[in-house]
Amino acid sequence: MPDLSTLIVFAAAALVLTATPGPDMLLIASRSVSQGRSAGFLTYAGIALGTYCHALAAALGLSRLFLNVPIAYEIVRWAGCAYLLYLAFKTLRSQGPAFAPSAGLKRLSGQRIFIEGLATNILNPKMALFVLALFPQFVDPNGSMVIQMALLATILNGIGFLVNGSVIVLGSHIRARLSAIKRIPKLPQYLLATVFAGLACRLALGSRS
Repeated sequence: MPDLSTLIVFAAAALVLTATPGPDMLLIASRSVSQGRSAGFLTYAGIALGTYCHALAAALGLSRLFLNVPIAYEIVRWAGCAYLLYLAFKTLRSQGPAFAPSAGLKRLSGQRIFIEGLATNILNPKMALFVLALFPQFVDPNGSMVIQMALLATILNGIGFLVNGSVIVLGSHIRARLSAIKRIPKLPQYLLATVFAGLACRLALGSRS
């Protein structure tokens, strides 16, 4: 198992990485603004589970498939892009004033919000490559790879919870401030759809580097 000093170094790296704005933080923030604090935390829970899935895949060697079989990477990348565009379309088609109290939470079940966060994370092949590149640097080759990867994922998710939790609370406060706006009642839906579409474009235009 990694010693304490190794875990501290990993935790420091995880803090820098999670505090850097990226697709996950953007999705969590937009969910919090458009649908409230509970939706933000559910989105993060799905993303956190996705991190465990990537860590397990890396531990079992499945993520190396992306390195050895380029077409596998492309398939997952375009599947993720299509899924995000689908979410953008569904968000724009949703009915009801998004600024109404709890309106967003009634439109979407907690299970659906959670699954969307999970799917968005799992269908991002760059996350798999990130885990494969970073995690092995902090594991003991003589120990259980699965247990060590799960431990590192837990540390990453714990720090991510603190960082993204602050983003969620801030987003919910912004939502409360915007609740008085009546001219554009579906503004949060437009913002969330823009986030999904932007993530899809980022994934489509991104490279393996």
